[in-house]
Amino acid sequence: MQGWRSRLHDSSLTEKGVADMLTENGEHLYVHHEEYQRLIERLALQIHDSGWQFATIICLARGGLRPGDILSRLFRVPLAILAVSSYRDDDGTTQGELHMSTAISTTLPALIGPVLLVDDLTDSGQTLHAVTNMLRERHPAITELRTAVIWTKGISSRRPDYAAQHLPTSPWIHQPFEIYDKLSLQDLQQKNAKQDL
Repeated sequence: MQGWRSRLHDSSLTEKGVADMLTENGEHLYVHHEEYQRLIERLALQIHDSGWQFATIICLARGGLRPGDILSRLFRVPLAILAVSSYRDDDGTTQGELHMSTAISTTLPALIGPVLLVDDLTDSGQTLHAVTNMLRERHPAITELRTAVIWTKGISSRRPDYAAQHLPTSPWIHQPFEIYDKLSLQDLQQKNAKQDL
């Protein structure tokens, strides 16, 4: 744990660090892999420092898969997955109607006790609101439900219990793995062929 804490003093986690990755007009935030990992670690420490104990993590796929997986490993609790989608229009850049899976993928017989719900961000707040309502309605054995995200935007109507970073200008966040949204398998073949030379 001590190694985490020392890395958190890195300037890339300060407000200046955020500004360095934010476009001049504040409309776009570009996040690199290393910064993405640090923010998840920062989120983990925030949760840990709160002293709250939970039995399970439910992550929202796709955005919450990576942070959910890492938090599950760090806290050594089971991971469950709920698929949700609202960003399908305009190459995933426009929020539309929320679609939610009817089932949660888990190896547990039931969701019982305190549960941490994890996503990458809260934009409008609609997704967290809808999912928390659904979980409380369909899974009454959940005794307490808290939410954790990497980013919370200024425009969000819902504040998560834990957030690694608050973004008052509500920029569009460019996450490091989004390059695969535009990359075709043919592009990947060409890239690997060049590297093999």
